[in-house]
Amino acid sequence: MADPYSILGVSRGASEKDIKSAYRKLAKELHPDRNKDNPQAAARFSEVTNAYDLLSDKDKRAQFDRGEIDADGNPTMPFGNGGFGGNPGGGGFARGGGGFQGFGGGDGIDLDDILGGMFGGRSAGGGFGSRHRPPPRGANVQYRLKVPFADAAARKDQRITLGDGKTIDLKLPAGVEDGTQMRLKGKGEPGPGGAGDALVIIEIVPHPFFKREGDDVRLDLPVTLDEAVNGAKVKVPTVDGPVMLTVSPASGSGKVLRLKGKGFSRANGTRGDQLVTLEIDLPPGDEDLAKRLEGWRDTRNLRARLGV
Repeated sequence: MADPYSILGVSRGASEKDIKSAYRKLAKELHPDRNKDNPQAAARFSEVTNAYDLLSDKDKRAQFDRGEIDADGNPTMPFGNGGFGGNPGGGGFARGGGGFQGFGGGDGIDLDDILGGMFGGRSAGGGFGSRHRPPPRGANVQYRLKVPFADAAARKDQRITLGDGKTIDLKLPAGVEDGTQMRLKGKGEPGPGGAGDALVIIEIVPHPFFKREGDDVRLDLPVTLDEAVNGAKVKVPTVDGPVMLTVSPASGSGKVLRLKGKGFSRANGTRGDQLVTLEIDLPPGDEDLAKRLEGWRDTRNLRARLGV
């Protein structure tokens, strides 16, 4: 894998927030569901996800920055930094205090460290055997969790069934959006060094009449002519359940009413609003209505601002 910073398009000094933001943007663009006819996008999505996995883990990121592991999380070669090739930071023999300080300028020589680079270290029995690296963890497992639109907005707990048949109730994070990734520590494949992680990618299912706009939810609400003319209290669906909304007299089509705190959660824990656009729905072929309006004309030039 190439340099994870380059893959996400961030600098090495990028903050956790910058890394997360870069990943979210790329994940949205490259999500397989949006690129079904582009296998290269799917491969790139996997590459971006792997880069984020490494950089979002503080320990692994620190190890990578120090050159202890490569971009795939594997330990680097033992002679990669220093070793017998010399080290600008003090490698090789250095004279000081009347004697030799040994390799690396330390207070003494660790025989295992020196010989480990040549023969793999000493075995427990005192001879030379293989130097044991930490046993590898199991592989990470990726899941896709489809979340209903209203559940995502209200952050309702979601149940997911893992590969071993066990179920877990997940609490959706604040600021959840399509492509958000959640990590479940130790819920991946088993391994000698412990189980890997489960990576859960959230897919928000589109709603038949709600639409997301940033952190807000939009809804087109049909109202009758008499409700618009005379005003009324009408029941309105929200992601949290129906509420009563007051339509003031003389409300026209296109008027937008705001329901505070009925939108999606933000990263800071607050919520957006629900924006309700009124649409006057006239009954087709209503002869009584036609008779009532017979002879009445609205003389305003409503289209003057359009230049016609």
